[in-house]
Amino acid sequence: MRSRCFAKCRRAHATPSWRSASWQAAASWRPRSPIAGFRATGSTRAPCSSPTRSTPSVAVLGGFIGATASGITSTLGRGGSDYSAAIFGACLDAAEIQIWTDVDGLLTADPRIVPQPRVVPRISFAEASELAYFGAKVLHPSTILPAVGKNIPVRILNSRRPENPGTRITADGRPEQGQLTAIACKRDVTVIDITSTRMLMAHGFLRRLFEVFERFKTAVDVVTTSEVSVSVTIDDTRRLEAILDNLRNFAEASCEREMAIICAVGENLRADPTVFGRAVTSLDRIPLRLVSQAASRRNVTFVLRDADVPQAMTRLHEQFFGRQ
Repeated sequence: MRSRCFAKCRRAHATPSWRSASWQAAASWRPRSPIAGFRATGSTRAPCSSPTRSTPSVAVLGGFIGATASGITSTLGRGGSDYSAAIFGACLDAAEIQIWTDVDGLLTADPRIVPQPRVVPRISFAEASELAYFGAKVLHPSTILPAVGKNIPVRILNSRRPENPGTRITADGRPEQGQLTAIACKRDVTVIDITSTRMLMAHGFLRRLFEVFERFKTAVDVVTTSEVSVSVTIDDTRRLEAILDNLRNFAEASCEREMAIICAVGENLRADPTVFGRAVTSLDRIPLRLVSQAASRRNVTFVLRDADVPQAMTRLHEQFFGRQ
């Protein structure tokens, strides 16, 4: 990719200028979750934007590498290269940030599960974040955060087919009327059921419950509640036994492995109630363990057996996007 970039600069009669990015992004870490911060200051802008020659100059920077607050070179974790591009684009107030990958853009479903999914032409930042969090592999959830803060469009393009328009991520997506935007899935998750009559008409129970997950630094994905029970999903099971032991100090707790989450995402879920109904009815006769709709009403999640994912994804895709 770097050689292609330099060749393109030459054809445009611009001088490519390699710059080290390691001093421009500060990285800090916590287990399984790298967090990078950046300082959008004049000292960051100047080396990236000011030409050093009379001829046009294009700054070429490597991604994925950053530095800690103390100046120690470090990496930015999964999605670090794309995140680097978003950081520099935000620092420079770019008109558009382009992420070049090996696919034509964000797809309506995972092509390894659903044959011949479609490219999503336009999507909102919020929808893209939901899809990335629940399994879309093109983007890491944190990648577009710098762009969101500056309201800079992000375009996903295919470096092998540059003529394709790709997917444009903006503040407001424009899905077709009555349609979902895309479907994603997260596989190999575990459902934990917590049951206690102490929940009934009591306060403080949920706080105590979630303190257990905080103590063992385990993130929760989906949450559903009833009068006397709570069900949650996790994908990090390294501390599962310890979590169950702690929960059993004040409630009955059990788990079910080999489950999956399917997330149907679309701004139309907020405005058109028939979209939710069509999504549920398309999964007729497939056992659903949990069903949850986010407070934003931008997505609906289904928890089901991992073995049922291919059939469920295919049905949802055919319902909203038809057959190719």
